[in-house]
Formats: sequence, C-alpha cells, structure tokens
Amino acid sequence: MATRKENSTYTRNEQCIINCDLTYAVHKIGGRWKLPILSKLEKGKSRFTDLKKEFSYITERILTLQLRALEKDGLVSRTVYAEVPPRVEYELTDMAKLLLPVLEQLSRWGGKHRKFQKDYLAK
Repeated sequence: MATRKENSTYTRNEQCIINCDLTYAVHKIGGRWKLPILSKLEKGKSRFTDLKKEFSYITERILTLQLRALEKDGLVSRTVYAEVPPRVEYELTDMAKLLLPVLEQLSRWGGKHRKFQKDYLAK
C-alpha cells in the first residue's frame, strides 16, 4: 500500500484532528455503528450473534470491522473461549465505561435538539 505524502492536505488535516482532544474523541466514536454497538454493550457482554440480531441491517463484514476498530481503540474487549463451536464475547473496557456518562448526556441533548428542530421547522 502506498504511503501518504507528509505535506498532503489530508495528512495536515489529520494532524490537526489528532491535536484537538474533542475532535480526536469524536473521531474514535464516530461512524454509523460505533455508538449503537457501545450502547448495546453498556448492558453487558454480548456475543457476535447477539449483536448481529440486534442490528439486523448491518452486514457481518461491517459489524466485524466496527468491533475490530473499537477493540483497536481500547473501547471494547474481545474474549475467545476454547469451545466447540467457538464462543466470542464482547464487552466494554474500563476506558469505554468512562465514556458512558458523556454519551448519556449527548443522548439527552440529541432528544432536546430533535424536539427543537421539529418545533423550529413547524413555524
């Protein structure tokens, strides 16, 4: 795979993102499925098949990629049990649990903003 030029606009933008803590955090939890996965795992451990059933519209490939990304970022831990058939469970890490109050607050804000938008557009 080719490497990116050090002075490319993409690389400079990426460096700016990395230096801003807020943008960095949003980047780690951003994406269509990461927040719903984190929310589901807030309730406790889940197996891959349980997550697949919960999010029936997500493909197995995308679910796997999102779980791997969350694991790589230290937000989800993956436990493989030596059984036949193999059993794999996912759960939130302590770092992810620190994020839960922030996500709850963001969810409340989202609900308020959704109502605000509905009322604002109704005028």
